[in-house]
Amino acid sequence: MKRSKSSSRWLNEHVNDPYVKRAQKDGLRSRSSYKLMELNEKDKLIRPGMLVMDLGSAPGGWSQVAGKLVGEKGRVLATDILPMDGLDNVDFIQGDFTDNAVFQQLLDKLDGRQPDLIVSDIAPNISGVAAADQAASMYLVELTLDMVRQVLKPGGNYAVKVFQGEGSDEFLKDVRSSFEKVFIRKPEASRPRSREVYLVAKGFKG
Repeated sequence: MKRSKSSSRWLNEHVNDPYVKRAQKDGLRSRSSYKLMELNEKDKLIRPGMLVMDLGSAPGGWSQVAGKLVGEKGRVLATDILPMDGLDNVDFIQGDFTDNAVFQQLLDKLDGRQPDLIVSDIAPNISGVAAADQAASMYLVELTLDMVRQVLKPGGNYAVKVFQGEGSDEFLKDVRSSFEKVFIRKPEASRPRSREVYLVAKGFKG
């Protein structure tokens, strides 16, 4: 099968990507692990003993980092439609977190506790149709914000990937309405030509 120019370019970039090579060497599940490490270094999001929720967690790059940082006294509650192999200090629930049954499973696992931090590196399956992909991406991040408003601890924090484009400015305003401070970050591990940025929201108003 012949590859398109863009998929060949992506493959070449991926194979020669220093973060991909570093992730393999460091035993990390994905290059995106370094994005969370950078956000955490800058914004001090994760501390030992915390309860962290990771939405759209597979293959586990962010959960792996968070699990190490919260330590044995903390916990990461991760969820994704795709399967994910086990990790230290991480509980995983497979399914769509907007589905009532899966949402109930997450609530049962929380057992009355409220996460200190909710993170999401979620992205839709890319169709190649820019407008449709942007709409699908904004829909997913809006669902993560709904979850934040339902379960995050007052004063808690939220970090989410957003693709800049149609709907992203409105989403930023929406996040700002629920948090004391919101920062826009572009980690070094983000590919320069990618439209992705990360919103780091601090001080949930509850």
